[in-house]
Amino acid sequence: MILTAIGIDIMLPAFAEIRKHFSLEESTSGTPYIVTVFFAGQALQLVFGPLSDCYGRLPILRIGFALYIVAGLAAALSNSMPVMLVWRFVGGAGASAVFMTTIAVVRDHFSGDKMARTMSLIFTIFLFTPVVAPFLGAAILTWTSWKFVFLTPPIFAVIVAIWSLRMKESLPPSQHIKLNSRSLAISFSQVLSNRNFCRYTAVTTLLFGGISAYVSNSEFLVGSIYRKPGQFSVIFATVGIVMAAGALVNTWLAGQYGSRRVIRALILVYTIIAGILFLVTYLVPQPPIVAFFTGIALLLGINMSIEPNSSALAMKAVGEAAGTASSIYGTTFFFVGALIGSAISFFLKDTLLVMPLGYLLIGMFCTILVLTASEQET
Repeated sequence: MILTAIGIDIMLPAFAEIRKHFSLEESTSGTPYIVTVFFAGQALQLVFGPLSDCYGRLPILRIGFALYIVAGLAAALSNSMPVMLVWRFVGGAGASAVFMTTIAVVRDHFSGDKMARTMSLIFTIFLFTPVVAPFLGAAILTWTSWKFVFLTPPIFAVIVAIWSLRMKESLPPSQHIKLNSRSLAISFSQVLSNRNFCRYTAVTTLLFGGISAYVSNSEFLVGSIYRKPGQFSVIFATVGIVMAAGALVNTWLAGQYGSRRVIRALILVYTIIAGILFLVTYLVPQPPIVAFFTGIALLLGINMSIEPNSSALAMKAVGEAAGTASSIYGTTFFFVGALIGSAISFFLKDTLLVMPLGYLLIGMFCTILVLTASEQET
C-alpha cells in the first residue's frame, strides 16, 4: 500500500519545478491534477476486484505492479502535461490493483475488530511514507530534476514486486467465483444491498475527500498562500506523523472499545474541530501557519483513526465476495473522494476558508451517517 503514497507524496516538492517546465501559472490549476488523476485511476478497482475473486489475489497483484512500473516510467519521460496526466491515471490504476488486493487479503484472514486493528497497523506503516517522501523528493531535486523524482516510485515498485514473491495465495481455488454476468450480478447485488457496507463506504469516501484536498493543495497552501515554500517538507512530514499516530492509536481503541463505539466518538470530535477551524479562519482569513496546520493535522490524524474502523464495518458481512466488495469500496472512496477533493481545489484560490468549510461539511454528513446506523447494521 506504500506504493500509493510514494506515487504521490514524493512528487509534491517538485510541483513548482513542473509548473516552470510546462509553463503553468502559479495557481491550483495544473499540478494538483497530477494527484487527482492518480486517485481517479483507482476507479479500475471495479474491474480488478471481481477478477481477484475469480482468479485469486496474486495474479491481480502482479498486474498492478506491471501497470504501476510502466506508467511511472512513461510519466517521467512525458513531454507535455496532458500526456503525463494520462500515464498518471494508468499508474493510479496499477496502484489500485495492489491496494484492492491488500484489503481483500486482510479480509480473507480477519473480520470485524481484528480487521480494524490489522488495518490500523498497515496504515501506520503506510503513513510513514508522507513523513519521509517529501524530504526524499526535495533531496533528489537538489541534485537532479523533477524527472528523476518521478522515476523513484517505479524503481521502488520493482523492489517491492520482487519482495512480494514470498506471498502466498489467500483465496483457495475452492472459493473462486466463476466470472460471468450472472455471478457478477449476484456478487454486486450482495455487496450493494448491504446497508452496512454502503453506509460506512460513504463515511470513508467523504473523509478521503478531505485527505485528497489536503494532499493536492498542501504545496500550494504553504508555498503560494503562506509564501513559505522552504517549510513545506517539514509541515507535510509533521502532518504525516500525526496521521500515522492516529492510525496507531486506533489499534488500541478498536481492541478496547470496538469499531462501532470508536467511530461514533471520533466523528463527533472531528466535526467539532472542523467547526473550530472554520470559525477561526472566518474571523482571521489567514491565521498563523502553525495554528492552521495544527488544525489540519488533528483532523487528518482523527481521519486515519476512523478509516480502519469504517473499512472493517463496511467489509464485515461481505466475506464471500471480498474482492468485489473491496473493489467497490476502493473505487468509491478513491474516485468519488478525489472528485470531492477536486471540488475543494476548484474553489481554493486565494482564501483558506474553503478548506475548513469542506472539512466541516464532511464531518456533518459523516455524523448523520454514523449516528443513524442501527444496532442491526453494525
